[in-house]
Amino acid sequence: MTDTPSPETAGTAAEASTWPSEIRLSPDKSALTVTFEDGARFTLAAEYLRVESPSAEVQGHAPHQKVTVPGKRSVKIKELHPVGTYAIRPVFDDGHSTGIYAWPVLRTMGEEQEERFGAYLKALEEQGLSRD
Repeated sequence: MTDTPSPETAGTAAEASTWPSEIRLSPDKSALTVTFEDGARFTLAAEYLRVESPSAEVQGHAPHQKVTVPGKRSVKIKELHPVGTYAIRPVFDDGHSTGIYAWPVLRTMGEEQEERFGAYLKALEEQGLSRD
């Protein structure tokens, strides 16, 4: 998925900063690179996208319901589907396909990647779980 809608419909400059100009799945399907209209670019590992999925299955319906998902180090993105003009829905090779990643969600995930993935690794350790 390399073509994304134009930010002309985004409205404000703040909205344009969360509008991707390119979304590219790596050849081995292990990462998604998202480039935004303002030049920000993030490479998000499939594992990170999977374990931080915005789906209710992972996030729950309240912060205390968030699930720590183990065993996803080798997960791949099997397919990418557009959701209107505002998001994508990846299908992972483990069958997970319910996360809808709106443009601002992808931007935030990119900006907070180090902190979020570090918190995930800490949660795995605290719960005696493994990435493998």
